[in-house]
Amino acid sequence: MAPQQNTGAGAEAELPEYAGHYRLESCLGSGGMGVVHLARSTSGMRVAVKVVHARYARDPEFRGRFRQEVAAARRVSGAFTAPVVDADPEGGRPWMATLYIPGPTLSEQVKRNGPMDPDQSRRLMAGLAEALRDIHRVGVVHRDLKPSNVLLAEDGPKVIDFGISRPKDSELRTETGKLIGTPPFMAPEQFRRPREVGPAADVFALGSLMVHATTGRGPFDSDSPYVVAYQVVHDEPDLTGVPESLAPLVLRCLAKEPDDRPTPDELMRELRSVSAAYDTQVFVPAQRTREAQEAPEGAAPEPSADAPAERPARRLGRRRVLVAGVLCLAVLGGLASVRVFGGEETARKTPAAQSAPGGFGVWETAPGPEGGGMPQCSYGAEKLLCALPGLVLALDPADGRTLWRHEVAGTTRSEPPVVSGGLVQPSLDRIGDLEALDPATGEPVWQEDAPAYDGVRAVGDTLLLTRSDGTVTGVDGASGGTRWSHRIPGQAVPYFSSFAGETGGTGEPSAYTTSPSGDGSGTRVTAVDPATGDVRWDAELEGALTPVGAADGSVYLLVGGAVHGDVKAVLRYTPATGAVRRVTLPVPVAQAEAGVHGDTVHLMGAGGSLVAVDMAAGKQRWRLETGVSRGSAPVSDGRHVYVTAPDGRLLGVDARAGKLLGQTRPRLGADSDRVPAALPAPVLAGGHVYAGAPDGTVFAVAGRDPAGW
Repeated sequence: MAPQQNTGAGAEAELPEYAGHYRLESCLGSGGMGVVHLARSTSGMRVAVKVVHARYARDPEFRGRFRQEVAAARRVSGAFTAPVVDADPEGGRPWMATLYIPGPTLSEQVKRNGPMDPDQSRRLMAGLAEALRDIHRVGVVHRDLKPSNVLLAEDGPKVIDFGISRPKDSELRTETGKLIGTPPFMAPEQFRRPREVGPAADVFALGSLMVHATTGRGPFDSDSPYVVAYQVVHDEPDLTGVPESLAPLVLRCLAKEPDDRPTPDELMRELRSVSAAYDTQVFVPAQRTREAQEAPEGAAPEPSADAPAERPARRLGRRRVLVAGVLCLAVLGGLASVRVFGGEETARKTPAAQSAPGGFGVWETAPGPEGGGMPQCSYGAEKLLCALPGLVLALDPADGRTLWRHEVAGTTRSEPPVVSGGLVQPSLDRIGDLEALDPATGEPVWQEDAPAYDGVRAVGDTLLLTRSDGTVTGVDGASGGTRWSHRIPGQAVPYFSSFAGETGGTGEPSAYTTSPSGDGSGTRVTAVDPATGDVRWDAELEGALTPVGAADGSVYLLVGGAVHGDVKAVLRYTPATGAVRRVTLPVPVAQAEAGVHGDTVHLMGAGGSLVAVDMAAGKQRWRLETGVSRGSAPVSDGRHVYVTAPDGRLLGVDARAGKLLGQTRPRLGADSDRVPAALPAPVLAGGHVYAGAPDGTVFAVAGRDPAGW
């Protein structure tokens, strides 16, 4: 392929053919520092590659700034940015590759379609506030938030372009000789004391950006950047045309003093209270004009004309409540979800499903106390078993009714209750007394003191207790009696994982434990029979490995992972034959959670990458950028893949095509500024999907139709 010609202003006369191993296909845009290209990796994945102009590649100061941009972009890479795939800031022509995000910039959207309506503007402001919260959390200040640096993707706004100054945007210079920012979107302190700029400057820029989004102009307008700078520092902003519901909040963002501006968390709380009808759906650009429809590749797709006009009404639980109360809630557009405390029922009003396209469809209940955290649930004994701090309970899967509740000493952390030996084992993720409950009533059947053990895992009908000296004790889940107690050969202090796919002579699944080599080049993997403590098989395999699933006589392991860093490959080991199959990923997945269905391994990475690896075919099938900052371990029924997001959304993805089909609404609750420490995986049972959310609710949707959520 010959070098591409580009006649755009300020672009190179000739464009390179490759940046690293990314083949450059077309120019997406050009700025003062470099050119952004649409490119493809060797596997065909589309990326956006920024290549620094040749004249700046020779400037040590600009190289330093580019290195800073790469470092900043890597730190904030997540749900609200374009995740960094690769970079070479030291190359002859420095470059950085990020995932390609289809969609127009805010600047293009307003130019083509005019100002946004109040609902769109509110969703945009909420999305950008959430983005700034995540950016500031990792210690980064953007300093150049403006309409051309905001992409409007299908799943919400994305902030791009971290750290490169654009000297062509203005003739203004700071004391260092270079402008940091763009005058109409700069805060007063960026002109007065540029070395003291902090996160509040980004909030000021957000206020200016919202004026542009809702009116098509800025709060300080002039053809001269010097006049704009004076206005920003001394004049009041012009908010004519800004929706009345947003104007007071935008004005607070534009306060002259940084301490007078709201934080991103405060903005998010204020936006939820702006209107009772506030819709937390992510921003999706409106129907494009003819000009927009003819835009080049990279524009956001139009909403589908085949989308259903209405969704089926949500079916409520079967709890008996006063008919008059139900009618009243129906008139007000709400519905009741029942909470039970000490046998007393109270109702909590939640938004009606019909009012939000992303609403859910079957039932929702809040079974624990206010602020109790994200329920951790599993399915067993034909019940939905859930854990909250200090509490274990059983729900009816059909309607969400609380069947029983049982208080546990201490606090549960990140594991749901499970059924072992026909009884509910509620306390496997804390150290202390063991107890087993009758699944029908929640009453204790047996209790045992186990303070000396560091880890407990239920595998089949056996509880495996690990002591700090490496001794493992097998306890009968039905009676609490000891089955065996000894050390596992080759494993110093074994901690176990288990999956339902591989069984041995006792009919119980294997308990897997691993021990990496000192240099991390290999891992010893041991499969133990939980009923007897005997080693079923033992293997030395290459790489730092983490077991994630088992099926049809094989065990699946990640090469790397949350403990060892990015997942670079997936390995399948078949102990009966000793066969090993390793599939290297085209692009590593950061801190991946994983789930196995058949011969397919699904990976959910930090930053939102959801990947399907076909081990039978020996290749990655698809990769979807979900836009969530991180997700739960994915689960699949073969047709769909389901993932829980930190804001309580449940995502449904086509397992064959890797296409997002639907998602429920967010359920953040009052403590929206708190991030759950562990995200529970969705639970599949009886054609339904069950999930817990940060607001303390458990909800159910029909698994067969994510598009109808």
